[in-house]
Order: sequence, then C-alpha cells, then structure tokens
Amino acid sequence: MNISCKESGQYRNAVASGRRMRLRLLGGQLDPTRPRYGTDPIVVCGRNLLLVALILVFLSTALAQKPSSHSSRPHASISPEAKALLEEAIGVVCTQAKLDPKSSIAIDEMQARPSLPVQSPEARAGAERAQRLLPLTKSLMIASLQELATEYGFRKSPNFQQRIKQAIARVNSVKRVRPDMDSRDNASVYLSRPHVITFGTIFLAGLRSDEGMISVLAHELMHIADGDNDSLRPLVAAVGNKASDLTGLDIHGQRSEEIACDLIGAMAARAYITSTPGYESIARRLARSIQHNCVELDEGDEDHLSPRSTIRALLALNPELVRELINDREERKLP
Repeated sequence: MNISCKESGQYRNAVASGRRMRLRLLGGQLDPTRPRYGTDPIVVCGRNLLLVALILVFLSTALAQKPSSHSSRPHASISPEAKALLEEAIGVVCTQAKLDPKSSIAIDEMQARPSLPVQSPEARAGAERAQRLLPLTKSLMIASLQELATEYGFRKSPNFQQRIKQAIARVNSVKRVRPDMDSRDNASVYLSRPHVITFGTIFLAGLRSDEGMISVLAHELMHIADGDNDSLRPLVAAVGNKASDLTGLDIHGQRSEEIACDLIGAMAARAYITSTPGYESIARRLARSIQHNCVELDEGDEDHLSPRSTIRALLALNPELVRELINDREERKLP
C-alpha cells in the first residue's frame, strides 16, 4: 500500500528501478564467443583460491585496525521515560482525530472512498485552500529546512550551503497546485514538472484544516528541494539514521527521504501554529499536522514506513512536539 502523502518519490523510484534493471541485464549475461578460462581451469582455480586467501587476510587486518564508518557514527537513543511520553503523545494525536471536526481523514479511510470529481465542492474547497496556503508554506518550509540543516550540523559546510541555496530556488519556483481525480488520495511531484504539486481530489477533501494542508504541502516541497540529483542526501540520510536509532526501525534509502519530508512538514505546521495563535488548543492544532496517519489498517512498503510507524518516528525525532502535545492537554485538565 502506498501512503497517500508520500507518493512524491514515485517518479524518482521509477528511475532508480530502471537503473537497477539495466544493470542486471548488462551484468547478468555471458558472452558465448569468449572462453571462460584462458589457461587450464585447475591452475586458474588454485591461483584464485590463493588470491582470495590473501585478500581475506588483508581485509581482516585492516578491519581490526580501523573501525567502519557505521560503527564510528554516534547513535541516538531514547530513554524508557521518553518512550512512554512518546506513546502518550501518539494517543493525544489519534484521540484528537476522533474529536476534532477539522481533523484530517485517515489515509486508509480516504483510500476506501469513491473517486471525487475535480469540480465537487469538497475538492474545490481543498484546492482553494492549498493554493492559498502555498506561498506561506514555501516560506515556512524554507525556514524549517534551514533549521534542520543547523540542527544536524550542515550549516557550517560551504558546499552544503550552496546546495541549500539551490534547494530554496527550486522551492520558490513552485507556483500552483493541480487537482487530479485519478490521483485520488495521493499528493505527488514530478521532477519533470517542478513548478506544480499534484493533489488527488480525495486528499484535497480529506485535509480539512490549514495545519494539515501545510504539513503535506511542505512535505512535497521538500521532495522538490531535494531535486533530481538528491542534492540534500547527506541531511536526509542523517535524519533517517537518527530515526532508525531512536525507533529500531529500518529507515534508510527512500524511507529516509520520506521521513525527512514528513519531519519538514510537521516543523512547518508547528511554525504556522506558533505564528497564528487562536482559541483552539495547541494540542488539537499540532495533531492536525500528522493525524492522517491514525489508521486502522497500518501497512507500509519498501519505500515507506507504515502510517503509525511514521507518527512514532516523527515524534521520536521531535521531542519538543511530544512535550507540547502532552503539556497542553495536561494544562487543560487543571481547574
């Protein structure tokens, strides 16, 4: 099952799959016109065994002297107390999904709904909200990207700063949201059309708040920022590594890009909430940015975490969001 707001990597995944297939085709065939052995096969085999033995001795010595890059990377961890708070925050998010009239519809529920015409009132209202919020979301997303680069230590690198500038230029070039009935409960970006974010009409109708819409728009903008050359890959990989350490889940490759995009979305929505105080509770508004993942049918795939695992990874990466979700609820219990 592909997760609705995580479809934006589809174009890039198709390209990568094509490369893997071409490598298999090119490397998996033997030329029948060439001899497999240039001399006696027994002699060659003996030489090969000796060569392999020498290589193994060399590698074992080198590995004993120098630790691998994976072992030298500092690993993040989460305490039992923090894990308990995280689970409590997940409960707040998914409880608000049932109580809040503006809550986002869960992804699995969206998928079960019939297709929605572009001109339907719900789809039109969603498209108007997305287009209205796009300029603001671009600013929020850029600020969140810069904040994340600072947090992970990339702002000091001149090379990465140049990548950030190029990423910001790509984000600023996005001009419109395109509703699409066939995309149903998905949102996507195609790097051949980097000025447009395509939204399924069911998804447009299912994101019933500004906070929910901003989080998904920022997610898609992060894909565009990364570009067709994966220019933000070091930052994306760092986010994925930390999420893997904190949750014990396998969050690498395309999964790391998806969780980085989700994190940027949650950060952008939180910045919006901070800058626009209102009468609604902070917990309710924060929950809207990730509650479309409060599913009953919790399935992921090779490129995407399951929706509920996505919530868990996002909150593990953002303990401040956990505290705000829980503290706001506790304050409202006081007489």
